[in-house]
Formats: sequence, structure tokens, C-alpha cells
Amino acid sequence: MTGAQRARRDIVVLGSTGSIGTQALDLVCANPDRFRVVGLTAGGSNPELFERQVAEFRPAYSGLGEEASTEAAGLACDVVLNGITGAVGLRPTLAALEAGNTLALANKESLIIGGPLVLERAKPGQIVPVDSEHSAVAQCLRAGTAQEVRRLVLTASGGPFRGWSREQLAGVTREQALKHPTWAMGPVITVNSATLVNKGLEVIEAHLLFGLPFDRIDVVVHPTSVVHSMVEFVDGSTILQASPPTMMIPIALGLEWPDRVPEAAPACDWTKPETWQFFPLDDDAFPAVSLARVAGERGSTAPAVYNAANEVAVDAFLAGRLPFVEIVPVVARVLHAHDVLSKGALTVDDVLAADAWARTAARALVEGGARPEGTRGA
Repeated sequence: MTGAQRARRDIVVLGSTGSIGTQALDLVCANPDRFRVVGLTAGGSNPELFERQVAEFRPAYSGLGEEASTEAAGLACDVVLNGITGAVGLRPTLAALEAGNTLALANKESLIIGGPLVLERAKPGQIVPVDSEHSAVAQCLRAGTAQEVRRLVLTASGGPFRGWSREQLAGVTREQALKHPTWAMGPVITVNSATLVNKGLEVIEAHLLFGLPFDRIDVVVHPTSVVHSMVEFVDGSTILQASPPTMMIPIALGLEWPDRVPEAAPACDWTKPETWQFFPLDDDAFPAVSLARVAGERGSTAPAVYNAANEVAVDAFLAGRLPFVEIVPVVARVLHAHDVLSKGALTVDDVLAADAWARTAARALVEGGARPEGTRGA
């Protein structure tokens, strides 16, 4: 069935005023025969834009805040796009899955911190990744069976400090960290890209989405961000997905999966010469990915602690209260002090308690340098 023949998909956009949300609504405007907005929510940081969106799309439901997003995620619809930033996206993610809606997931934090909570609620194929790297992997996996996959290779731009030593990173300013060479994103995710914490989170996300162990998920630095990720198969073949840096393709796939949206974004121009370069990751200068692997291997509430401590450290850096080079060490100290929940099934309260403990512990480190007391925060 073609896009012209099929019924329009009813979509709910959570985080509609953010980067993912606004691009998704642009896609809707360009494809009115494919999509209809039935729900809009946002965090409330840009109420004027939200009011304009509601006036333009006239959704059946709209609201501001976490409670509104959770309610909207459970509406009867075809697709819920979770474009919220941070741990606050967990309850909406769970609500969308419990309602049986397809979840186009840009809010990686909800999967990472929720882990088994999210996976046990998700039916096969119910979660469609919207991160460009994981969307790329999902596309590449169509080339073979699960048994034929040897490893996943996630690409990282390297951020604005690719090739810098740890000593050079000591003097990084806020302005420097917010100048990403290839992507236009919000301040937190831009800093996460600069520290490579974002790539660490994506390694955990890839493990949860695709079920491969961490030793079969690699990261390579690819400065131009044209190759979004790769899958290596057992016969030596590597399948990659490439396009100029854009989120429109993964957003379109998230809303229309498994089909593609024609003209979602410009393709590579093969009439022009271009060189693709790949470099190994410098774990000494950028230890965030290795630390994420530790959190992912420990599982349970450890990924929630990694994410929460980082959010606090990034906020402190952006406010001028923590040097750039100390962001990941703060995360490491909090993570190593954390005792993961080892017995019983993980609950939402367990995750949120660990999240709250990690934030308190990270703030204490930022403000006074005190070592956090070991606890799981439950």
C-alpha cells in the first residue's frame, strides 16, 4: 500500500517546542496526506511557540508538563514521538507502550534509565529509534538476519574537541563547548556530544534496542557525520547508512516505519568529490564511553545514575561552576559510589529514587567536593 492510499497516521508529539519536535511538525506540514497531529505537549520553556503550534495544528489534546505528556502518550493514536529531553521522559515512554502505541523514541534517556522496565512493556517492533545512529543501525539490519550480525559500529563526530589532549581540554569554555561542528542541538546534548557522554548513552541504548553485548558494540570517530552508523556481518560485509547530517530522515522513519517518506531530506551529492574519514576513539582524553560501558554492564539503576549525575554536572558547567574536564570525573565518582539494586524486579520508583540520589550526590561534589556516600538511593 502506498503512502497516498493508506490512511493518515495520527501522531502525538511530546516535546513539541524542542529541536526534534519542531522538525517533526515541519515534516507533518510537508506531508499532510500522511500525518495528522492529535496531541501536542511541551515542557513549558517556550510557551509562546507552544501556543502557536496548538493554534496551527489544533490537536485534540494539548498541555504543558510531565503529567500532560504522560496523559498524551496514552491517547489512542498510531505513533507517539517522544522528543522530551532527560529522565522526565520515562513515564510518557511507559504510557505509550502500555497503550499499545508505536513509540518513535528520541528520548534515549527513558530507555537507558528504564532498561528492563521499558523492554518488558514493549512488544516486538513497538519501539522505533529516532536517534540518527540507532535509526541507521535499524536500517542496516534489514540487510541480514540477527544470527548474521557480528557487531554494531556507532559513529561519533568527535565534537568540537576532536584530537584535543586532556591537558588542552582543561581550559574549555562554555562558548567553545556549544559550537558543535556538524549538528545544531540544545545546550545539554551539545555539551554531551563534546564530552562524548552522548555517545556513551547511545552505546547503552544500542545494547538495549538490539540485544547485542557491549563487547560487540564499537564506536569510531567520523568527523563529517555523513555515515550515521554501520553493521558488520559475519562474512566480513559492512553495511552503512549515509546522508548529509540531518534528523529529518530518522524522524520521518520514526513516524512512518517501516516505510520511508519521499523527499524527507536531501541525499548525498555523488557528483562532488568527498572523503570519509574514520578515527579510533581516544579513551584517555574522552573516558565517557568506557564509563558508560561500566554502567551498562552493571545494569539495574546504574545507567540512571550515570545519566542523572551527568545532567547535574553539565548544568554546573554551563553555569560556570564546574570545569569542562571535571564533568565526567563527577559522573564517575557518583557512579562508583552507587550500590545497584540487586534483588527483585526494578520499579519506576527504584529508578527515580536512584536518579534523585545521583543528582544530590553530584551537586554535593560540584559544590563542595565531598565524596558521595554509597547507596542505591532507594
